[in-house]
Amino acid sequence: MTEQDQDAVVERFPATSGRFSGVLGLVLVSVFLVLSVVAWDPGTPLGVGILSVLGAVLIWAVLLRPAVWSTQRDLVLRSIFQTTRVPLVAIDDVIVTQVLAIRAGEHRYTSPAIGFTARQSTKRRLKGRSADELPRPEETLVAQAFVESRIRHLAQDARDRTGVKQGSPEQAAAAADVRRSWAWPELAAVVVLSLGWLVWLLA
Repeated sequence: MTEQDQDAVVERFPATSGRFSGVLGLVLVSVFLVLSVVAWDPGTPLGVGILSVLGAVLIWAVLLRPAVWSTQRDLVLRSIFQTTRVPLVAIDDVIVTQVLAIRAGEHRYTSPAIGFTARQSTKRRLKGRSADELPRPEETLVAQAFVESRIRHLAQDARDRTGVKQGSPEQAAAAADVRRSWAWPELAAVVVLSLGWLVWLLA
């Protein structure tokens, strides 16, 4: 299997939060941006325009960019400004609370793309003293539980396919091979727009 085949997407997990708020936020900042362009002026409209674009970048990064998918080799967690690739064979445990949490070796990796909403978490707490004491929901009915189950299955399937056993030195080596990359375009946009707004404010 080639490197490209190993990095091909096998399964995408739909985000359970943030999408509606993100789209609504982009629509609102787009309205402000259009109004600032129509009333173009180096005064207040320019400042509003810069803040609108900065707001759009932040809404994208915080609410719409986070995503989770699996390749043949890795579970990919794309967060606000970073993408983490966790080898499937290294995954020891998976749990979904308000965020998706993956444990590999001695480290814990999270993604805000999948999780119970504040309302769901409140309802679950009202039924018991803690989330850990509550019965697990039906996996076929709750998206979060389905994702939890699928990631466990993918991790086990990867271990079976490669012959890596849980707790083995090979699994520990895989856990040390987690790769991270930064979202440089988003980071650069936030820095440039923030500096631009400060320059406008001081001017």
